[in-house]
Amino acid sequence: MKLTTLSVLLSCLALSISAQAATISLTGVHNCCGKCEKGIQAAVAKVPGATVVAVKGNVTITAPDEATAKKAEASLIAGGYAGAESKVPSVADAKVKVATVKGVHLCCPKCVTAVDNALKTVPGVTKHNATKGAASFTVDGEFSTAALSAALHKGGFSGGIN
Repeated sequence: MKLTTLSVLLSCLALSISAQAATISLTGVHNCCGKCEKGIQAAVAKVPGATVVAVKGNVTITAPDEATAKKAEASLIAGGYAGAESKVPSVADAKVKVATVKGVHLCCPKCVTAVDNALKTVPGVTKHNATKGAASFTVDGEFSTAALSAALHKGGFSGGIN
């Protein structure tokens, strides 16, 4: 009798846990190489219980509950990545001549090219100095910080703008 009761309780617990599992699917995440994929994996792994599958620009985060899944997505964003569905931190819109961007994932020349392509869509940007492995870079011209943030987000990146 005790074994049967224990089996029923464990089954109920397993069903309860699986019923509460949460998944976040993101598209358009920058993921051009193995180092990007490792960066995505490392960012999500910082959140206990969360797992991630990254295939090209599609990222699926799975966690035991919604709160953990959201923490894992926040960790992904903090790691310099974003999906089209991600709610990246808002940037106060200002017209500036120079801005410093921090925290964008730049592991290889393809990452730099993707940032370059994103910045080319921002009206008024004339140059930048993003390089492979840089923790930050500057953007010059006369442009909107909100437009800069939106362009990076559309390119699959996130980063802080000062």
